[in-house]
Amino acid sequence: MTFPVSQIALIVNGKVEGDPNATVDSFGKIEEAKQGQLSFLANPKYEEFLYTTKASVLIINEAYELRQPVATTLIRVPDAYTAFATLLSKYQEIMQQQLSGVQEPSYISKTASYGKQVFIGAFAYLGEKVKIGDNTKIYPQVYIGNNVTIGDNCIIHPGVRIYHDCTVGNHVTIHAGTIIGSDGFGFAPQADGSFKKVPQIGNVMIEDHVEIGSNTTIDRATIGSTIIRSGAKLDNLIQIAHNVEIGNSSVIAAQAGISGSTKIGKGVMIGGQAGIVGHIQLGDGAKVNAQSGVSKSIDPGKAVTGSPAHDYTSALRSQAVTRKLPELEKRVKELEARMAQMGLL
Repeated sequence: MTFPVSQIALIVNGKVEGDPNATVDSFGKIEEAKQGQLSFLANPKYEEFLYTTKASVLIINEAYELRQPVATTLIRVPDAYTAFATLLSKYQEIMQQQLSGVQEPSYISKTASYGKQVFIGAFAYLGEKVKIGDNTKIYPQVYIGNNVTIGDNCIIHPGVRIYHDCTVGNHVTIHAGTIIGSDGFGFAPQADGSFKKVPQIGNVMIEDHVEIGSNTTIDRATIGSTIIRSGAKLDNLIQIAHNVEIGNSSVIAAQAGISGSTKIGKGVMIGGQAGIVGHIQLGDGAKVNAQSGVSKSIDPGKAVTGSPAHDYTSALRSQAVTRKLPELEKRVKELEARMAQMGLL
């Protein structure tokens, strides 16, 4: 598909500088883009490619001042990165709209229902009383258990497993290999040293505008719900345990693990490989640095790092002091030598 620069500028509310008849049919990185492709400049590290790129159209911040003429047609916007993301989303939406219908072979229970413009890929399984909203895309080899509800405009990528009784809101994307609603890790220790399984009879509730990366696992609640609130974004390879609650617009990077019954507030940011113990709370706006081990609750807005995690600013001061230890040791030895010469030691 070919898109004129005027249409692109309209979508991102930008101003065109250059050839008003320029067109593009694909995307490319600024340093590799070819004629007929669209790219963007947001990171100053790539500024040099602005003057050499072969891209036909380039999105750029409206405040950027050119140091020399450019060959490409520019679209100036307040925020180039956001505008480019908007375009990619629009392009993806157009591509997704071309998918519709039910591929064979697939299994759809007689009691399952789905809305308009739904796509159900080959080898998908929809259990009893499943409900799928309008414009939702279920890719091949997806398993959807009994009594699962999925809203409108969702994308469920290949190999996703959604266990019974779980609910998924509107505009949710779940990437390949993710498992929603597997049993929480609940085992009661017995007198003989064995462990008795605690049945996990709750579910997982995913609200609107959530995105979940590949191979992430979200356990169902023991009782009640494990909840992912609206706007939360989860990376690949994350473990969310039973009865956890992730607040609105919180983001969690890859390989993080959240233990059971922990409550994470709104706008929280958790770095990769962080580990968080169970039954604690992370206040709104809290930040957890990568590879941190969080063993107690965090106040709203506070940033922590390290294992065990502690105040981020204090940790930086400690690191600065640690780097100076060899020099401090040398100075102490010099002082001891002088004091010995003076007969003070």
